[in-house]
Amino acid sequence: MKIGLFDSGVGGLFVLKEMLDIFPNNEYIYFGDTKNLPYGEKSKDELKEYSSKIIKFLFEKKVDIIIIACGTISTNIYNDIKNNYDIKIYDIVSPTIKYINSSKYKKIGIIGTKKTIESNFFENNIEKETISLACPNLVQLIENKEDDKIKEYIKENFKIFKNVDSLILGCTHYPYMEENINKLLKIDTVNMGKVLINNLKVSNSKKFKLDLYFSKITPSLKKNVNDILKNNYKIKEKVL
Repeated sequence: MKIGLFDSGVGGLFVLKEMLDIFPNNEYIYFGDTKNLPYGEKSKDELKEYSSKIIKFLFEKKVDIIIIACGTISTNIYNDIKNNYDIKIYDIVSPTIKYINSSKYKKIGIIGTKKTIESNFFENNIEKETISLACPNLVQLIENKEDDKIKEYIKENFKIFKNVDSLILGCTHYPYMEENINKLLKIDTVNMGKVLINNLKVSNSKKFKLDLYFSKITPSLKKNVNDILKNNYKIKEKVL
């Protein structure tokens, strides 16, 4: 099976990593739109433009399915694009909402990009009490691996979640700081990538191949990719 995934940067690689752990013997094509990072500050029209080019690229690569490994795209324009292509497209958010609604959690915290939180997609679909926080600049801190600033960001801004039962990591970049959140806040976190993979019905084939494309490649990006993925992969720069 050939599986396509995309995100604004390395965040979607955390989803890809989860997939490789469960479904290691498939062909994967990943696109990170690092040239237009971060997506959380873009307009819907811009998001539609970026995603349509990426989906067209993945479609031309003859993938069997596409996973939108991006919370901002999933919450803002998934309903606008899901039926526009002759291919199955999965969003990253819906499985988490379904999981939360069937869980015993009563009060849910949500962190996401500015655009994700402004969409109210989580709040409008979760049947529990919610408290949300937009996290501008956090994606960039993660892309740059500014660990001290990330820890300080958590300490200063996440106090509002001290009484929640669970915290949804509403951006695929956020698993990078999951360990720090658990240590500093001592609350359960929900990793959307893990939830999606646990509910995804795909088959393992006998062939493994991993091709990574980014719209802008820097030395720091290469290091980030290598830190996240331990598999053999090819990485190429591709401007759409």
